[in-house]
Amino acid sequence: MLKIYGVHKSRATRLYWLAAELDLAYEKIPVIQAYKLADPLAADAPLNTRSPAFLAINPMGAIPSIDDDGLKLHESLAITLYLAKKHGGPLAPQDLAEDALMMQWSLFAATEIESNALKISQLNAAERLSTKTGAQEADVHARLLRRPFGVLEQHFAAHAYAVGDRFTVGDINLAEVVRYAQPLTSLMDAHPHVRDWLARCQDRPGFKTMWQARLDEKE
Repeated sequence: MLKIYGVHKSRATRLYWLAAELDLAYEKIPVIQAYKLADPLAADAPLNTRSPAFLAINPMGAIPSIDDDGLKLHESLAITLYLAKKHGGPLAPQDLAEDALMMQWSLFAATEIESNALKISQLNAAERLSTKTGAQEADVHARLLRRPFGVLEQHFAAHAYAVGDRFTVGDINLAEVVRYAQPLTSLMDAHPHVRDWLARCQDRPGFKTMWQARLDEKE
């Protein structure tokens, strides 16, 4: 059986969303981030990213990872692409061109959007977006996101989804990165086609199932 290592409050959300879309059976192995623990190497510490048992799975000590009947795979975007292609259906690429486009959008999200979007998410989590200094920091990251968001805005002005005008794993990979910037409503409102595409993705039952599990998680 597929084993997913990682909690919902991590980049593993991408995997759990895909699993919900595909109705995949899996075993969740909760591995929490070591920085959340006072002493991650304590004898009574829960399984975490510095635990020797997890480092035997992923020597980089990062979540998520999977073990799919002996195949150990890391890097969330690679995992989602692998699982979608393995299980097929409309979420998977239908040909080589779609495969390339899904990889393109996934890598675009990781290289051009994630770093600055994540900073906005962190400011929001720290309840600093409404403060003067927090808003100033967010504006810096928003300025750096305007070009990639402009690319997305142009694409979604002409297309309902990232690839093939249907919802695919490419949308999951892209949406779960763009989501980090979602709390900055001024940025989203400046790109209404991106905002509306993200709303379509997040209105899916698979996303709602994943998100409720994230909200219910104690870690």
